[in-house]
Amino acid sequence: MKNHSLKNQSRRQFIQQSATVGGAFVLGMYLPMASEAATDSGEKPALANAWIQITPSNQITLICARSEMGQDVYTSMPALLAEELNLPLSMIKVEIAGVAPVYINAMLGGQITGGSTSVREAFDKLRTAGAATRAVLVQAAAQKWNVAVADCKAMNGKVTHSSGKSATYGDLAADAAKLPLPEKPALKSPANFMVIGKETMRRLDTPAKVSGKAVYGIDVKIPGMAIASLAQCPVIGGIPTSYDASAALKVSGVIKVVQISDGVAVLAKDFYAARKGRDALKITWNEGSNANLNNAVVRKSLEEGLSKKGAIIKTVGDVYASVPNGKSLSAQYFLPYLAHSTMEPVNCSADVSNGKCRIIGPIQFQQGGQAVAAAAAGVKPEDVTIETTFLGGGFGRKLELDFIRQAAEISKAAGMPVKMLWTKEDDITHDFYRPMSIHKVEGVLGSNGQLTSMKAKMVSQSVTARAFPGFVKDGFDPFMVEGSNNITYDIPNMEITNVITDTGLRVGYWRSVSNALNAFAIESFVDEAANAAGKDPVAFRLASLSKHPRAKHVLETAVKKSGYVSGSKRFGVAQMECYDTYSACVVELDSEATETKVKKITFVSDCGIAVHPDQARAQLTGGVIYGLSAALGNVITIENGRVQQTNFNNYPSLRQNQVPVIEVHLIPSQEKPGGLGEVGVPLVAPALANAIAAATGKRIRELPVKA
Repeated sequence: MKNHSLKNQSRRQFIQQSATVGGAFVLGMYLPMASEAATDSGEKPALANAWIQITPSNQITLICARSEMGQDVYTSMPALLAEELNLPLSMIKVEIAGVAPVYINAMLGGQITGGSTSVREAFDKLRTAGAATRAVLVQAAAQKWNVAVADCKAMNGKVTHSSGKSATYGDLAADAAKLPLPEKPALKSPANFMVIGKETMRRLDTPAKVSGKAVYGIDVKIPGMAIASLAQCPVIGGIPTSYDASAALKVSGVIKVVQISDGVAVLAKDFYAARKGRDALKITWNEGSNANLNNAVVRKSLEEGLSKKGAIIKTVGDVYASVPNGKSLSAQYFLPYLAHSTMEPVNCSADVSNGKCRIIGPIQFQQGGQAVAAAAAGVKPEDVTIETTFLGGGFGRKLELDFIRQAAEISKAAGMPVKMLWTKEDDITHDFYRPMSIHKVEGVLGSNGQLTSMKAKMVSQSVTARAFPGFVKDGFDPFMVEGSNNITYDIPNMEITNVITDTGLRVGYWRSVSNALNAFAIESFVDEAANAAGKDPVAFRLASLSKHPRAKHVLETAVKKSGYVSGSKRFGVAQMECYDTYSACVVELDSEATETKVKKITFVSDCGIAVHPDQARAQLTGGVIYGLSAALGNVITIENGRVQQTNFNNYPSLRQNQVPVIEVHLIPSQEKPGGLGEVGVPLVAPALANAIAAATGKRIRELPVKA
């Protein structure tokens, strides 16, 4: 057993080591010349690097290195560039980047969109790119006019001189491209921001999405393409041993049937024919090692893990020291498997031909996709092109690479381009699920009525052990510590332990990863401790937050904004830091309802500088709804190796009429941006459970509240 501190091995360090697909990484401000490919208008850029293209006609394009799945990179990333180029946001067009080392996410170590890192990682990088480009444009103008640089100004796509001379960025781009970029250009002070943080900013992708011009994976068309529907074993991990396609081939519109490593695909002229043909297949499956898997078996293995030592990931003081007149507390919490359940089911288009492979689809991990497609197609990684479409939701599901491999295998086997479409039933029953987890939390109340010590042990399957097995050392998975290693409470003695238990079912990174698991256990326990101490749960928390003023301020603000009344039996609270953002959540129950009904949720975040405030609030609101859906009714159950949930009828997302009033408030801040895309999720469940306990005296220690 070893004590693993994140001071020695952080999540960032882990990913930087693990995502080695595709060669050496280039971090920081490296701007190689991009290809001389023409823009959408057919015009070649006069200035082109990894991030920016400027054509002679003054078309300015950002090459966006992150996938757009609703979280706003299509607007917030251009805003960073527009700020330093002194441009209105409307002047910038956006293209999603292909695969290249320069597009590595420095916080995650791979070309990955995840971990609520997009703006955090790009904040300095893209502003520096914009400032450096502005500097050479101004320098080019000064040289052209034989004037001092200091007398020139770049604004609104033009460089002007005090004499009245002016030239567009496009006019100057060719000359500017010949000049060396300054390594450390001066960046604007937040006080001088004209774009970043402004409430007037509007999303750049809205017109295309409203008009239907936006291309999602499900919309892709390739000449000569067939639609593929893939039959997969009802037990995840099973493979086909034989099949009879005679009936499928008789279905009108069916073109051919091919077998791949984990299924049998029916190709047809449209999806309906492909699906009908798939239903007509007769397949014999080898169901594999998970054929007898069920929830009871998994839960028992996790419960047994509570008696194991595991990996101690954080220690403070001595949790085993005697506390005079201390009051001991202990509780156990349980969270179920969950599916990602994106609105757009898994899909991918592939064209394997002439020693090349083209992949088009909703992808969160381009680098990994290139590698698996190359292996599936039997070509070199450099012969694989990745084209990322808009994503109809990601939540971590489209970080996985199974659907990319499947599409490439189908195209290779069929000898033609294909678009593989999963059904919603496929999506729910063949996910990479959020792990089931059990948590035991123990503590001691001291003479001051506050927690003097706390021990927390989480037992769960490790996503990282599946995805990157070589980087789980001595039972330490850096993703399992989220929400526990970063506790904001000043508790003099603490011990945080994780126990990895392999349950057999494949698991994946689910929106907010272990923050949601650990926050439910820890914030529920803190509430129980407040009750045992006879204290108001807000006052109890505030007394232990003196070392975290940002955490204290968001909680105080949430209490004030929500109308929280001490001693009321309808409120529940929770607070935490995750992804460098401090948040607090207050859930108010409807006291007049005959059953549990949420009336209002107040959510307050200090996310540092909010690049796009309106979208920041939208992201937090969406996270709250996602978290509330999970807390109230989402659960994945397994019988005989088969997932029982299949669609929104038995794995529901909240409908509009079920959503309570949600108020989101942002704390004004000059700190660097924190994450937002996942931040709204973790606090809802514990705040809800705490509200129910206040209202009924019944402590919810197992989710969902209503299965």
